[in-house]
Amino acid sequence: MTRMIAIAAAVIVAVALGATYVATLGRGDQDRFAQCRASSVAGGAGQIGGPFELVSETGETVTDAQVIDRPALIYFGYTFCPDVCPMDVARNAEAVDLLEERGKIVKPVFISIDPARDTPEVLAEWTDYIHPRMIGLTGSEAQVRAASRAYRTYFQAQAPKPGEEDFYLVDHSTMSYLTLPDHGFVEFFRRDETPESVAGRIACFLDAAK
Repeated sequence: MTRMIAIAAAVIVAVALGATYVATLGRGDQDRFAQCRASSVAGGAGQIGGPFELVSETGETVTDAQVIDRPALIYFGYTFCPDVCPMDVARNAEAVDLLEERGKIVKPVFISIDPARDTPEVLAEWTDYIHPRMIGLTGSEAQVRAASRAYRTYFQAQAPKPGEEDFYLVDHSTMSYLTLPDHGFVEFFRRDETPESVAGRIACFLDAAK
């Protein structure tokens, strides 16, 4: 009888410990943004994003902490892009305006992958045309490459035609990245998403981050 009681007690303790472990593991692995995500990143969202140092459209050197001081929607492109970049960035600007109508402020950010042509002055004129609150960032080739690597983006300038050295295209990825000050990168948006879809999903992240 004593042996049976001991076995029963051991089983109860083991079950209790197991339940505690599972509950603790669940809390540790819980993704507060799970209901907002429509994409997944191999290895988790922490694989994207990180520190960078770039030059703002006003000529000042800025860090990622200064840029992502509020929710930010980041896009890597270039101002001489004939079609893709203007369409993508205009979509982001519209999404930002839709969010502002809901009382949610998101900073639109444009990081140039063509620093040879996209000087701070060029960026300032271009971003002001797209959205009054859009921040343009450029820098040296090394600075831009470092930021691109942090966000796992791709870009490669095409060889210009002879005599047209200033006229060339740049192949690049076209994702937009949502970053939050206390969480870093949380989600990316493909270029086929509508402004309404982007705004709705961003709103979900902002509410979940509170």
